[in-house]
Amino acid sequence: MLQHDVLVVGAGLAGMRAALAAKQAGANVAIISKVTPVRSHSNAAQGGINAALTDRGDDWKEHAYETVKGSDYLGDQDAIEILSQDAGRAVIELEHMGVVFSRGPDGLLGTRRFGGQQRARTFFVADITGQAMLHVLFEQLLKSGITLYEEWFVTSLVMEDGQCRGVVALEIKSGKLELITSPAVVLATGGCGRIYEPSTNGLIVTGDGMALAYKAGAPLMDMEMVQYHPTTLKQNGILITEAARGEGGYLLNGKGERFMDKYAPSMKELASRDVVSRSEQTEINEGRGVNGCVLLDLRHLGRQVIETKLAYINEVALDYLGISLAEAPIPIRPGMHYMMGGIKTDVHGATRVPGLYAAGETACVSVHGANRLGANSLLDTVVFGRRAGDASAAYAKERGHKNVSEAFVADEEARIKGILARSTDGDSVAKIRLEMGQVMNDNISVFRHEEGMKKAQTTIRRLKERYARVGVQNKGKVFNTGLIFSLELGYMLDVAETIAAGALARKESRGAHARVDMPDRDDANFLKHALVFRTESGPRIDWLPVTMTQWQPQKRVY
Repeated sequence: MLQHDVLVVGAGLAGMRAALAAKQAGANVAIISKVTPVRSHSNAAQGGINAALTDRGDDWKEHAYETVKGSDYLGDQDAIEILSQDAGRAVIELEHMGVVFSRGPDGLLGTRRFGGQQRARTFFVADITGQAMLHVLFEQLLKSGITLYEEWFVTSLVMEDGQCRGVVALEIKSGKLELITSPAVVLATGGCGRIYEPSTNGLIVTGDGMALAYKAGAPLMDMEMVQYHPTTLKQNGILITEAARGEGGYLLNGKGERFMDKYAPSMKELASRDVVSRSEQTEINEGRGVNGCVLLDLRHLGRQVIETKLAYINEVALDYLGISLAEAPIPIRPGMHYMMGGIKTDVHGATRVPGLYAAGETACVSVHGANRLGANSLLDTVVFGRRAGDASAAYAKERGHKNVSEAFVADEEARIKGILARSTDGDSVAKIRLEMGQVMNDNISVFRHEEGMKKAQTTIRRLKERYARVGVQNKGKVFNTGLIFSLELGYMLDVAETIAAGALARKESRGAHARVDMPDRDDANFLKHALVFRTESGPRIDWLPVTMTQWQPQKRVY
């Protein structure tokens, strides 16, 4: 048995920031990750991190209002105020840690403008901001002496007397199951993007933390709010950063028209992501696309801007399409990108399960509501990662350690032996995973309707029944990636079911949840969060009021 005061599950930006904060608070901290920390999906964040710095005349209240508006008024305004007020400190702290932010000609930190915001307040490192931040935080993690369990996979949370007391985890290289006890566990496992196919998310983004918390009794919140990013490559879902539009890129239809003029005449390509994605999909659906896509045109920006500020996506275009962004537009379309929903937490990262905390994309605090503004995700990870680390360390100090039975390991060993004992004839994990991804992308995406969502819900239930019989080809212990994929698929199917349940329950259109059969926002009946609880008969929906402070709902136009 291994023992720590605070155990952080997930080594992306939220996880590492939480671990560092808990360590600074005096806790004995460990971080556990199924991949090497710098392979975490935070790596893929390209465009930047928002902050309203007063030295350039910006105001946190303006950032907060635009976040509230961007959320289609579903974001909790107390949490959004914390996010916006703490942003400047967080960015300066990262710069002091060693993040080499891009600078302007005056030598000051440079900014670009992101969607849904009137002002340029997005700080960036070219178009590799997430990667730059992740590597710097990993350096801080190594410097701190925090214990790192690298390439370990958490199979269950340890629950005793209604409290979380640690985890059972599989060491991937040996296949050994280990009990790791801790009075406070922080889940920072990212989103669940691979429930959809295609997705901008890496193959490791499988909803692990959401599913673990859901099974342990913590409610998930606003799971129907799935963000489709406006610019992804058709062939493989690779992300083309919003920074391309922030630097001045145009969206063109098949006729060469800059079509955002008619959908968002004020902010055009820099309207909120849900608005731009719906506009693109409308152009495609009405026959004005180009082979199921629209075009992103950066030629007018010039080669120097493209090769300095947008070098990574220029490489992507060259590698996958053979196109230089300085010479030709590229075909793009909306693609699944981010979960606004997640494990319900308070502003300190605490879930409704004592001893269990969450931060980052796996959590729903809720600062993103029905639609996240670009560059608020990196900010969310560091602001609420730090707060979760502080709160979990304080909780652990107050509660102390309890004896935990080794029977939890025996139970997990029996479960895994059962999976390995199944026949490998017929269905496969890969086949079920692909069917799940396709039915979700076809029916709970940019536009939705009752019939399609019910089809997705029914299909997921049938896939869960098939999954219960699917075996794993590799029966060994050492680096059994087939077993890991099987366990991940179980997590994804559970989470997919909550997305379908939340989407069917929300009988309106709000932010990313756009129903063609119910196209209007209904504040009278649905200005509230959907909480999803696990029961033996499936997901149960309850409702929670949105926290309002300064801004009342208005018609949302860009």
